[in-house]
Amino acid sequence: MIVEQIWTANAWRNFNYLIACPETGEALAIDPLDHRKCLALAKDRGWEITQVLNTHEHRDHIGGNPAMVEATGAKIIAHEAARDRIPNMDRGLKAGDRVNVGRSIELQALDTPGHTMSHICLFSHTDPPALFCGDTLFNAGAGNCHNGGHPRELYRTFIRQLVQLPEKTRIYPGHDYWENNLKFTLNREPDNPKAKDLLKEVESKGPENALVSTMALEREINTFFRLENPAIIEKLREAFPDMKDNPDPETVFLKLRELRNDW
Repeated sequence: MIVEQIWTANAWRNFNYLIACPETGEALAIDPLDHRKCLALAKDRGWEITQVLNTHEHRDHIGGNPAMVEATGAKIIAHEAARDRIPNMDRGLKAGDRVNVGRSIELQALDTPGHTMSHICLFSHTDPPALFCGDTLFNAGAGNCHNGGHPRELYRTFIRQLVQLPEKTRIYPGHDYWENNLKFTLNREPDNPKAKDLLKEVESKGPENALVSTMALEREINTFFRLENPAIIEKLREAFPDMKDNPDPETVFLKLRELRNDW
């Protein structure tokens, strides 16, 4: 499986993706908002884009669909519940469905509500595994729930699905929020040494050569996976002094998401 992460350099800091089969040259485009960059890269590599996967229905993820379909004839696939919000969908996905690209690639659909209620992530059972996570999981962060989502559903997605993924899983999110999210981590956990080191690395690399995270790394530097960390809980009491002793992980997650909304 060949994965190309495409930095759009737009105001929303989107990443687009091409996943190509090395045997056939067929490619899947994920959230190809910048259709020109996606098409140019495919042409340069000699790939044929045959499918477009939208992780969810927000404009900055589906806005490139019409031009992409016009140029390639690609089929649009997305969550089965998003048909009334994503025009001209060809295939609706539910949890466990498979997306095949060429002869050698099979991706598993995960139903991951939270950022929106019709959000799909794609998981590749390769070595190493890979997760194409749209706006559910970010590097060192979690998606917001402002436009059609729900924070409790996001928590359930994290705790029931994402934490179960193998540690070697490579993380491919829909946006580059590395820097701001690491700064939030350090605001919540000032003595996190890994987050301090990574912030320096991220600032030097830039999004054009973005660091690709793993689930193992996320467990070290993403506060939304560190819900029982005593330092994070103690720091949280400064903002929420009425929080009960020994708060459950869901409460910690929801309070962190609330803080991140205005941070």
